[in-house]
Amino acid sequence: MTLEILTADCLSPLRHGFFTRKGGASSGIFAGLNCGPGSSDQADVVAINRARAANAMNLAPDHLVTLSQVHSADVVTLEEPPEEKLRADAMVTRTPGLGLGILTADCQPVLFADHEAGVVGAAHAGWRGSISGVLEATLDAMEAIGANRKNISAVIGPTISQAAYEVGPEFFDTFLSEDPAYSRFFAGGKGDRMQFDLPSFGLFRLRQAGIGHAEWCGHCTFARPDLFYSYRRTTHAREADYGRLISIIRL
Repeated sequence: MTLEILTADCLSPLRHGFFTRKGGASSGIFAGLNCGPGSSDQADVVAINRARAANAMNLAPDHLVTLSQVHSADVVTLEEPPEEKLRADAMVTRTPGLGLGILTADCQPVLFADHEAGVVGAAHAGWRGSISGVLEATLDAMEAIGANRKNISAVIGPTISQAAYEVGPEFFDTFLSEDPAYSRFFAGGKGDRMQFDLPSFGLFRLRQAGIGHAEWCGHCTFARPDLFYSYRRTTHAREADYGRLISIIRL
């Protein structure tokens, strides 16, 4: 099956893409393009999937870099493929031929580009990373190697939407303790539950940081099991594990 890759005009003509689960070698609950080595899927099959994604970006498999993501605000600057997997949640580079890959299954994959400066970035931004400042830290790291945030475009890829993101009062209180104005990213739910708007929060943080352009692709991971993996959907279905989507950008 052919790979399906979502792209954004504001990142073109740079090679980039938010890959759906279509076109992979995995089967069972992982059926499709599971690119997560942290899953319990067969390691050799995950390697095949990652190689297919790398090939689609015209990359050698060993030049597709992913991170050991820990829901932090840590960013690494890369000049070449690292010898071992790094613990961080974002990467930036100005090195041609190096693919920055983010793995997600509801969290926000965010791809960044300053076309003028020749600098790209990629971030994994769940609610913890977003509130901790991973998006702002990515902009800072890009500027440190020559970018200008006013010239940077960022696109949030497939992520869980507000309609599917039910949270409890403790979650709500965590956000209000940071800033009472964050209440606008929540809508009422059943009982004491609320619905959190993660992509709107991500866009807000990017725009507050002075980015030139930011958008969300509009796709909800939870709502489309045919296209996307979703941690929350897997949890509701009581499945043993879940696949990871990959999003890549390169110079």
